[in-house]
Amino acid sequence: MPNLLKKQKIQLLIIISLALTLRLIGIASRPIWYDEAFSVLFSEKGLSDMLYGTLSQTASGSADIHPLGYYTLLWVWIKFFGQSIPVVRAFSIFINLASIFLVYQIARDLFNEKTALTAALLFAVLPFQVHFAQEIRMYSLLSFWLLLATFSFLRGRKGNWKWWILFTVSSALAQYTHNLAAIYLIPLAATPLIQKDWKTLKAVAVATIFSIFLYFPWLIQLPAQVEKVQAAYWVNSPGFEKIFTLLLFYLPHLPLPGALLLPGLLAASLTIALAFFQTITAKRNKLNSASKISWLAYLAFVPPLLLWVISQSIPVYIERALLPSHAIFCIWLAAAFMQVKAPRAIQLLVLVFLLTSSVAGFYQNVTYKGFPYGPYNALNKSIQNKIKEGDVIIHSNKLSYLPSFYFDQNIQQGFIIDPPNSTVDTLAPATREILKVNDIENITAGTENASRVWFIIYQQSIDEYTSKGYKNHPSLTYLDQHFKLESIETWDDLKVYLYKKE
Repeated sequence: MPNLLKKQKIQLLIIISLALTLRLIGIASRPIWYDEAFSVLFSEKGLSDMLYGTLSQTASGSADIHPLGYYTLLWVWIKFFGQSIPVVRAFSIFINLASIFLVYQIARDLFNEKTALTAALLFAVLPFQVHFAQEIRMYSLLSFWLLLATFSFLRGRKGNWKWWILFTVSSALAQYTHNLAAIYLIPLAATPLIQKDWKTLKAVAVATIFSIFLYFPWLIQLPAQVEKVQAAYWVNSPGFEKIFTLLLFYLPHLPLPGALLLPGLLAASLTIALAFFQTITAKRNKLNSASKISWLAYLAFVPPLLLWVISQSIPVYIERALLPSHAIFCIWLAAAFMQVKAPRAIQLLVLVFLLTSSVAGFYQNVTYKGFPYGPYNALNKSIQNKIKEGDVIIHSNKLSYLPSFYFDQNIQQGFIIDPPNSTVDTLAPATREILKVNDIENITAGTENASRVWFIIYQQSIDEYTSKGYKNHPSLTYLDQHFKLESIETWDDLKVYLYKKE
């Protein structure tokens, strides 16, 4: 027995080491984007400024839509370790590695060691987890708290009330991390009702009441944040196409090159279809593990469905909020093929699908540099070497400005604010105030006294206008009318236009 336990620990350690290796690849070289730059620049301001930059009221609700749990912890992390890209990404990686241990524990509690190690391995290598383990956002932390709540739920229903305390606290902390934690917590809390486990239902009800009590200081702010989402949020109501994108996110991950989209979708669809077949087979054969496998499928796919339904009235469907359900998806896949016998040919086919999906998604994750990423640091240095007195640097919007601002806050550059009360007007005046950014009302105001204009814009922003029948982006049209075009540089998906006053 001691030798067996030692072997199991070594196997888990190898899986965690593999996960760490994959998550460290590209940690410094992978570009950051607007949301990541915002996380660092916002968190470094401290709790008082963050409260002001989030809860200040605007005509369309609160200034920002996220609670401050992640930003506060990142602020503490920055205080101790600094805010370079590898350092702040290490915070998410550390949390994600802790989640691997929870995935392992949940699977082992439900099934056995072999299934638990397989689930941990899937969690370690699937690109959806790798990508968000590196990202400087709150989704890795959200997944950790919800997995901890799931683990506490499983232990608590065995009769130990101390686990219900942990369930209460972790559920509240998940809500303080992201408002969409509820789309996972509701199906989890509904489990005893569906399973007609009345004793557990009573415990869950009491724990939920206390969890809401702990969350209440932020809960009273939620209506204003929901109002902000309804008035100014870039997400559209999802259609049935989200069924296919969900499959792609869960296995090969997105974005994928066009040539790989159909093979990736085929591999994901067949793998998941076979896993459902295995789940049905377990119920048909009345296996002891059948109800547990079905429950995992429920937690893997009901939260996406719930999020889709909610988004028909309040569009909030973002796949990264489904990271906790994807962790359960890893356990479900492992259980479906480890607990239910399948022909060797099927096992090999699934293994090939998982391997090719992981390799394709991971390669794309490491090499992708398109929208909304960009070589902002190199771009800053290039412009600095060429800038002259009387020049102005203007970004077409905040998406390219904020990452550039993160790398160098001393460069005199600004960005054109989003049309007020539009669906993209997400950076409120109070938030801009505490970030100390240089916001410009329009291209006319920004270039009024300029001798030369460096205008930075994503190709996608130009395409959005030309696809609607415009000859060009409105800011470029204005610059063409009032300045002479000197040069155009291409930096991945970014275009840098240099105009000179005639």
